[in-house]
Order: sequence, then C-alpha cells, then structure tokens
Amino acid sequence: MSVAKPRRMSRQARRQDLVAAALELFSTRAPEDVGIDDVTARAGVSRPLFYRYFRGLDELRVAALRTVADDLLDRMRRRASGSRQQRLRAVVRALVDVAAEHRCGYLALLRSGSVVATSETNAIVDEVRARAVEVVLAECEITEPSPMLLATLRCWTAIVEVAVSTWLQGAELRRERLDGWLVDQLMVMLQVTARHDDERGRRGASAVGQETLTTSSQPSTCSGPRGAGPT
Repeated sequence: MSVAKPRRMSRQARRQDLVAAALELFSTRAPEDVGIDDVTARAGVSRPLFYRYFRGLDELRVAALRTVADDLLDRMRRRASGSRQQRLRAVVRALVDVAAEHRCGYLALLRSGSVVATSETNAIVDEVRARAVEVVLAECEITEPSPMLLATLRCWTAIVEVAVSTWLQGAELRRERLDGWLVDQLMVMLQVTARHDDERGRRGASAVGQETLTTSSQPSTCSGPRGAGPT
C-alpha cells in the first residue's frame, strides 16, 4: 500500500520527488521516451507545477543523473572489508547494482549520440570515471602512478562500462561472476603494464598484479538474476 504524499512540500522535497519519479520511469524506459506528462503523472502533480521546479526535461535529466552519480560515488566511498581483490570486487558490484537500478538511463547515457548526453551529463560521467580510478589506486596503495599505469586504469574502467552495458542489454553473462571476472582482467592488465612501464610504474603495477587471480574463487553472492541481464 503506497503512502500518501503531503500536499505541500518544501522546494527541495518537491524537486527530489520529481527526480525520484523520473528515475522510476528511467529504470524501464529510455529517458528520451519519457515526457513531462509521464513524470507529472507518476509524481501526481500538474504540468504547471513541474515548471516551477524545472525549466524542462533537459534540466530534470541532469538532476536525475546527478542523483544516480552521487549514489554511486557514495557506495564507492564505502570501503569493504577483506583482501584487496575482495574490496575491488565490492567496487564493481556497486557499479553493477546502480546500473541495474537505473538500467535504461544508464544505457542511454553511455550510448553515443543519445539525447541524454550533454556537456553537463558528460562532465558527471567523467567525474565518476575519475573517482573509479582514484578508488582503484587507493585500494592498490599506489600514491604515484605513472602515465602508463593511469592509462591502464582508464582502459579498465572502459572495459567495465562495456561489460556492464552488455549484461544489461541481455547478454548471457552471469551477474554473480561479473565482479571476479572484471577484477581478474585488471590484475592481468597490471601485470602486462609492469612489463612495459618505467621503474616507477613497474613498482606499483607489479606489486598488485602479482597477486593470485580470483578465477578459481567462488562467484560473488551479490543479489540479482542469473543468466542474461534484466529486461
């Protein structure tokens, strides 16, 4: 049974309510397929009231993405317990969880030429990518990464994005194996970088990349469907 919303809300509460309504719609429909009337109907407000809080759909989409990004950044800050690889796997699971919760919006955001992509949304995505690299460096205890090592980590974040997007679109990838598979790839990439980098890069990459891979470990017990990604 749904809880009745108060007729009067503070300006911040009303904006958050409209953003929440948009995010609910974006979980099952591409943002470009969601109109103002859809949002107002979900939020139970009038169209004129919508324009008191947002100039239009573009501003609402940016606010919604900012909410998703803040959620992801907050989860990435929560340092998990366990070994280094277990902590890195927890970071990947956080991304998978957020992407699954906002499936269509996440896919639209990363799709080239999407109506959702603007200079503002691109800046938010770049912020999340940069934070992901910072988290990996922190977990690997690398304080002075070489240019080649930074490039390696940026390449890996791109691999993670593509893998998660592929899973969300229904590929036969098992959700509970995504984190171990992707972190194993990171370990191998660091080993290769250590063979080609300068002394500074070799010290950082080699120390982490020589750890035992997680391939033989048990799959993650994170919640979610087996098989293809959510539809």
